[in-house]
Amino acid sequence: MATVKVSEAEKVYILHGIRDDLRVDGRGCEDYRHMEVETDVVSNTDGSAKVSLGHTVVLVGIKAEIGKPRPMVPNEGYLEFFVDCSANATPEFEGRGGEELGTELSNTLYKVFNNKHSVDLKSLCISAGEHCWVLYVDVVILVFFWVFMIGFLILQSSDSLTDRIPRVHISADDEGGKEIELSDDPYDCMRLNVENVPCIVTLCKVGHRHVVDATLQEKACSVASLIISVTHKGTVTCMRKVGGGSLDPESIFEMTEAGKRVGKALHAPLMKLLQQEESLGKKKQKVGFLG
Repeated sequence: MATVKVSEAEKVYILHGIRDDLRVDGRGCEDYRHMEVETDVVSNTDGSAKVSLGHTVVLVGIKAEIGKPRPMVPNEGYLEFFVDCSANATPEFEGRGGEELGTELSNTLYKVFNNKHSVDLKSLCISAGEHCWVLYVDVVILVFFWVFMIGFLILQSSDSLTDRIPRVHISADDEGGKEIELSDDPYDCMRLNVENVPCIVTLCKVGHRHVVDATLQEKACSVASLIISVTHKGTVTCMRKVGGGSLDPESIFEMTEAGKRVGKALHAPLMKLLQQEESLGKKKQKVGFLG
């Protein structure tokens, strides 16, 4: 991931500002930069979204296909993730660097979303043990990236997908087997509940405090980060520490509480924005909001 060099004087300036809850760009420790979101940006997907934040641009597309349930959970559908770290985002994504990070992020997303608190996987089941909906989630990191944005994108992509999963009718054939038939009515669709899809918040420990949506300069002063996925009810579905430094138990507790607080606060404006996008229909435009 791209890094910048910060002098000792700059580090002191940044650390003192964060200590007083006043960052270099005027934000508080738990404030995000301006964010722009778009849905239905990729025509050959069932749902898609794009988010721009600072120098970050991330694109997500979702396709729904009928597959076979996993043996351990025969009455549930599931999600498959693929993360592509474009070399255009940073030279460090070239070659195996991008592949390793993509695999690492995919594994994190499995932990975030494949649980009962994030998505109702049972609603994706068509016929227990035989057929289910599989949601293939493709993530493309176009420009320098922070991981929390993927949670926003999947929520937005899932929301634009909700009216596109056709309802499936099951009937018996002459030999006693089961046949599945997709409805021809474009309005006869299943609505996927995305209310509990979590926001993924990344908190960077800088000095004795922590910040969200860290800049490159703040990241250079950080010893470690904590990635937390939070539902609108404040339920933590996944937590992961990244970075070479260590976090003491008190810091982990404080960062967890802050992540829950920030994640819950972000859900309300995000869901409002998605409802506005849905009401616009084909007249959708890029919409910005402050997290």
